Amino acid sequence: MSDPSRPRASLRTAVVWDVLQDALERRVKATGRESLDVLDTGGGSGKFAVPAARLGHRVTVVDPSPNALFALERRAAEAGVADRVQGVQGDAHGLFDVVERGGYDAVLCHGVLEYVDDPAEGIGNAVAALRPDGVLSLLAAGLGGAVLARALAGHFKEARQALDDPNGRWGEGDPVPHRFTAEQLTALVENAGLAVTAVHGVRVFADLVPGVLVDTEPGALDALLKLEAAAAELPAFHSVATQLHVLGETRGDAEA
Repeated sequence: MSDPSRPRASLRTAVVWDVLQDALERRVKATGRESLDVLDTGGGSGKFAVPAARLGHRVTVVDPSPNALFALERRAAEAGVADRVQGVQGDAHGLFDVVERGGYDAVLCHGVLEYVDDPAEGIGNAVAALRPDGVLSLLAAGLGGAVLARALAGHFKEARQALDDPNGRWGEGDPVPHRFTAEQLTALVENAGLAVTAVHGVRVFADLVPGVLVDTEPGALDALLKLEAAAAELPAFHSVATQLHVLGETRGDAEA
């Protein structure tokens, strides 16, 4: 899966994609079907949808941005998977105005929960889109990563405000409406009826390391990727990750 932007993009997506790809492979084995129906809510230009389609799956992307959907169409065509990727305009709140309830083997909810008015409703809709045996991939902004970033930038009052704020916001100029701890995200997923089978910290180090170091030091990118992968599963690093990834599965499927 060659991608001209992969070296830089991989710092943000490698851990999530590895976990997601493994989950899709397990769903293929469980269902006996080589091609799954995947829903990507807020999927934008298709950085996960197109690779999933390359694996042979049918992917529906729901996004409120016409520009993002246009970019998705172009990316899918360039990748030769236009026949397996469908983009529809919509959002998490009105999800079932544009897609089928209970019609998908896997649902991706990446970078969505931070921006919905009611995160519990957002998760509930994502889970309701799943078939009785299915998997949810949830990626959302982490509280600890934002606190650490503000502190390291010298904005100590903003760091403290984010720490104390119920939504994890550092001030009026904060562009992110909600941030979460790993405990909050797992509780949302479990309350929606799924079993949490994996939690990963994403971008534990990548946002803290100077870009010039990654770009100029030989072997630095690969070493950083390996470090990210090694730290991702360790609970000690979840509290400082920029993003948190939670994998939820229907309870019968998780116990299989």
